[in-house]
Amino acid sequence: MNVSVQYKCDDFRGQIEQDIAKYAAKLGRWLEHFDDDLVSLHASYDKHSRKRTYIVTLNLVLPSAKLHASATNGEARFALRHAFDEMEMQVSKQLRLARRDYEWKRKRERRAVWAEA
Repeated sequence: MNVSVQYKCDDFRGQIEQDIAKYAAKLGRWLEHFDDDLVSLHASYDKHSRKRTYIVTLNLVLPSAKLHASATNGEARFALRHAFDEMEMQVSKQLRLARRDYEWKRKRERRAVWAEA
C-alpha cells in the first residue's frame, strides 16, 4: 500500500507518524488480497486556526472504489483514530459488497417440531 501524508501543521508530528504507520498496517491486513501497487492511502493532517481543533482527512483508492473519511477533534490522536475507524467501516462494507455477501444468506438451523399426541 502506498501511503502519503500531508502535514499542514507540525504539532505532534513524530507521534502522528507512528500512529499513521500503525493504523495503515492494520488497514493493510484488510486489503491483503489487493495488489500493493493498486492501493494508495492519502492522509491530510491540519490544525484549525481559530477553533483549536485538528482535522484529519483520509482518501483510500482501491481498484474498485475510492473511499473518503474525515474527523475533527480537539485532540490530534483522537481525530486520527476516529478517521481510521470510519475508514475501517467503509472498507469492511466495500469488501462485503465485493464478496457479494448479500447473495449468500446462510440457512437457519431448523428446530425439531415434536407433535404431542
